[in-house]
Amino acid sequence: MNTTPSALRWPCGSAVHDAGSAAPVRGPRIAVVVPCFRVRRHVLGVLARIGPEVGRIYVVDDACPDGTGRYVETASADPRVRVLFHRANQGVGGAMVTGYAAALADGADVVVKVDGDGQMDPSLVPALAAPILDGRADYTKGNRFFDIEHVRAMPSARLVGNAVLSFMSKLSSGYWTVFDPTNGFTAVSVRVLALLPLEKLSKRFFFESDMLFRLGTLRACVLDVPMRAVYGDETSQLRIGRVLVPFLAGHVVNTAKRIFYSYFLRDFSLASVQFLVGAALLLFGTVFGLEAWIASATSGVTASTGTVMLAALPVILGVQLLLSFLAFDIAAAPSRAIHTLLNRGEALPAARVLPVYADT
Repeated sequence: MNTTPSALRWPCGSAVHDAGSAAPVRGPRIAVVVPCFRVRRHVLGVLARIGPEVGRIYVVDDACPDGTGRYVETASADPRVRVLFHRANQGVGGAMVTGYAAALADGADVVVKVDGDGQMDPSLVPALAAPILDGRADYTKGNRFFDIEHVRAMPSARLVGNAVLSFMSKLSSGYWTVFDPTNGFTAVSVRVLALLPLEKLSKRFFFESDMLFRLGTLRACVLDVPMRAVYGDETSQLRIGRVLVPFLAGHVVNTAKRIFYSYFLRDFSLASVQFLVGAALLLFGTVFGLEAWIASATSGVTASTGTVMLAALPVILGVQLLLSFLAFDIAAAPSRAIHTLLNRGEALPAARVLPVYADT
């Protein structure tokens, strides 16, 4: 039985029937969230390019100073559009949490994020949603670095910045095959979304990276979808130089939490032993070696062979054990969608359906 409120229109699920029953069965329902802040010039063009496979569009006005939400209300005739307003600016993460909560409450199956600045091609929404609907992934994201020819046209600073951020994201999330972590063109299964602590997600630009960390704690399957970035006269709010230090701090914290959750709280394996012993040996060898070097430099007496070996051997063994741990961690990256294992007949957890600001 379709429990979707009658006020909602999900066109892609209106004419599907089960072969063994006369009762209609709804098809997949796709919702789009468009976070808006200073995108008045571009947002209508973005909305106009969202295809009929999408049943609901949530435009979230994040206390936009140019009144994007009110502008959409008056200028857009698309019946799928619902405008939500923030009383105070929360950042892209805060806007997405509001949109996610609305999609959860309205009973969507897949929620896609499309920025309102025109840098994302809405025609790729089906490509992002397909792996989730097919049961191959729980979360998909765009990867602008798949096409080598397109990558060559990118500025060197952007390439270096994304490489650094991608490596930090791999460490903190455990998704070693995922690249371009700051790409906000994403899609997620609501059955996985309902299990995430939405209220704990980062509210600012670290949102996408924090989302990957949270998905990793659930062992959700994440898949990159090749895409090309669309560059026009829009102005990006993200500056690599400005966010590099805050991102580094966030990734260090998430890496520590992930290792503790995965290898000591939820499980304890040979990899856990490798990490503990390897870290201890590396720390001992480094500290002992520095102390011996300082003592030798101060006294002018050359350190003995035994002293050198006592410092070098723990470092070598520690690095080898940590590399073994890293190899295990890379091989253990989630590769199977978990939303297909969840009971589809079970209601979504009410605690995860957060209140949203009313559209007024």
